Amino acid sequence: MLYQLQSEYRISGDQGQAIAKLLKSLDAGNKHQCLLGVTGSGKTFTLANIIAQQDRPVLVLSHNKTLAAQLYSELKGFFPDNAVEYFVSYFDYYQPEAYIASTDTYIEKDSAINGEIDRLCLNTMRSLLLRRDVIVVATVSCIYGLGAPEDYRQLTLSIEQGGILERDAFLARLVELLFERNDFDFQRGRFRVRGDVVEVYPAQSDGEAIRVEFFDEEIDRISLIDARTGRIRDNLKSYLFFPVKQFVTAADKRMRAMESIRAELSERVAWLESRNKLIEAQRLKMRTDYDLELIDEIGFCKGIENYSRHLNGRAPGSAPSTLMDYFPVDFLTIIDESHATVPQVGGMYEGDRSRKQNLIDHGFRLPSALDNRPLKFGEFMERQRQIIYASATPGAFELVNCRTDNSNYIPVRKARRGAERPPDDFHGVFFRSLREICVQPSPSTCPVKDFHPERVGVPLIVEQLIRPTGLLEPKITLKPLEGQIDATITLCHERVARKERVLVTTLTKKTAEDLTEYLRNIGLRVEYIHADVDAIERVEILRALRSGKIDILVGINLLREGLDLPEVSLICILDADKEGFLRNETSLVQTAGRAARHERGECVLFCDVETESIRRLVELSDYRRSVQMRYNQEHGIVPRTVCRAVQEPLRLYVPDEEEKLDLMAGEGDDVELEIRRLTDEMKNASSRLDFELAAILRDQIKKLTAGAKG
Repeated sequence: MLYQLQSEYRISGDQGQAIAKLLKSLDAGNKHQCLLGVTGSGKTFTLANIIAQQDRPVLVLSHNKTLAAQLYSELKGFFPDNAVEYFVSYFDYYQPEAYIASTDTYIEKDSAINGEIDRLCLNTMRSLLLRRDVIVVATVSCIYGLGAPEDYRQLTLSIEQGGILERDAFLARLVELLFERNDFDFQRGRFRVRGDVVEVYPAQSDGEAIRVEFFDEEIDRISLIDARTGRIRDNLKSYLFFPVKQFVTAADKRMRAMESIRAELSERVAWLESRNKLIEAQRLKMRTDYDLELIDEIGFCKGIENYSRHLNGRAPGSAPSTLMDYFPVDFLTIIDESHATVPQVGGMYEGDRSRKQNLIDHGFRLPSALDNRPLKFGEFMERQRQIIYASATPGAFELVNCRTDNSNYIPVRKARRGAERPPDDFHGVFFRSLREICVQPSPSTCPVKDFHPERVGVPLIVEQLIRPTGLLEPKITLKPLEGQIDATITLCHERVARKERVLVTTLTKKTAEDLTEYLRNIGLRVEYIHADVDAIERVEILRALRSGKIDILVGINLLREGLDLPEVSLICILDADKEGFLRNETSLVQTAGRAARHERGECVLFCDVETESIRRLVELSDYRRSVQMRYNQEHGIVPRTVCRAVQEPLRLYVPDEEEKLDLMAGEGDDVELEIRRLTDEMKNASSRLDFELAAILRDQIKKLTAGAKG
């Protein structure tokens, strides 16, 4: 087999049946299949077993960097002998180019590229061109434009020991691949020359460089060396160099592209002048001419991606080349937390277009800049051969395009008779067969252009309900709204006495803050968390909850996928019958799932009316609990709470030290040194995929920079 799965875990619970059914569906050639796995059931291990049975590359798509990093780490552990790659946005900081017409403010593109993540992205492209045993964990950045794979492949430079190649010709080829010469500061993407010895630091490499020694016009020796010490690690017979940048174009295509850009520029300037937009015309000509000079001289310019349609020779309006074009046609896509990732993929295009259109209207970019864009949802789906959706709460798109296994009972919500469209909370509907869906999902909740019920074959939604720990679905309890605060306090006291933790969800930030203050005044250890609390502070609060420094956490939206709090045994949802985004079925199921890692897990909903969402949550929970209890009885399993180590603190500075940083803001050289030190720390944190630590360092840098300017 192409993949070698290595793990101390063994297939348990109903993972075996889920693996078998999904493999059967894939073998039958179905495009859509869904793994409906409850929280804590080991979906990642199930998916790893499916990957191990596939003889093709795999794309694993996640909706944020943190979860992608977690998946990358887990899959790298499962497949140490295969190429597990990580492809996310390589910016530590990114401010897109924009123009605010109302204030005549132009915001230039500003970014800080993380060298380590850039290396991982380039290594992903390299691996996809060289081998098939590749697993790529990516965020939605993979649907944004890249250089065309044929250009990237064409510009590779292959050398071999004993080959005939002049040193100067070799250096010229390196420059064409966008390597920079620097004989003193040897970093990725650079080379240095010492007589007949050339040392090259490939952009994809991690601490290893290539030393090429020439004898006249012959390559005498190729060595793999340590980039820092220069010590030889291995002697190589050959080596293949790849371009340094993601956007590269061969010289002949570049010349044709420049002519095409000039033609579009001439046409656009004439159009603007004919409408008396003289400032816009002059601005566009100056900016584009400057970019063309850079492309002509060095083959690259800032914002070169805006000319990607010309560089690739594509037709206006056509889809850009993306990471998926580097995959062979038979690759498998796995969409993790699909209820959040699928809508995210579908929403990227319009937001990007509106910003660029404003730049084009005011003469900052050519109209062809619109073709540097993310894929539309339909274009994304056209590039997929087979997809596995993984979620505890599949969205409407997954449910419509997949069909459940009729041998399992799932609570059904039938469409209302005569309804033209389902309600806005259709996102979390469960059903048994496509015949019971008499209307299409709402376009406002999910993209449905790929809905082809006639193509659906064998059952494609597979449940995975049994947890390896034997834990049951949290018990659902309904209590009246009257006296909900007093009832919550009583429940909190009971759990705190057992050294267990509690989550309380409210509907507004003000309510969360007021409730926190009230609970503090009666002696409970409590904190709140919402959107105004910065990313690092949230992590510190969650760590305090797990370590026992606080017992209760109050918030608005505590359903974040991947939130792992084994100590939490109780969820209190206030005003649960106020149906909307925060109280629809998906939100309720996800929130209740935060108590699924404790043997006494319970979710209490305060309501006077049993809404559709509450009713479906209760039915779903009762169904899953019955399946889990029956399995535990048949196999003699006693549920046990998940045990997991508490995360190390992320905060680098205690309050006193932060005050010192504030005082430093006017001390000139000291502040500059501190900013440089913090910048290095931020880059190191990002290179370790510790984005939360990088976030607090970024905030400290901004704080010092603002203080110094003030």
